[in-house]
Amino acid sequence: MRRVFSFLLGAVAGSLVGAVIALLLAPASGVNTREQLRERAISIRNEVQSAASARRADLEQQLTQLRSPRKHNFQ
Repeated sequence: MRRVFSFLLGAVAGSLVGAVIALLLAPASGVNTREQLRERAISIRNEVQSAASARRADLEQQLTQLRSPRKHNFQ
């Protein structure tokens, strides 16, 4: 869980740094740049939500397997 959180934190931090650099070096107008950043932020948010949902489903499946009674095969 800590690795997933670290990855997500790194992705968000990297996105913010990229956004700042893009604003400083962008050849487009401010309005166009802001719109592009807004769209990219929405895209990143959706990707993070998707990754979090997938990881949650995986963890819930693992929890269900751990909680289920194990069949013992004694012969």
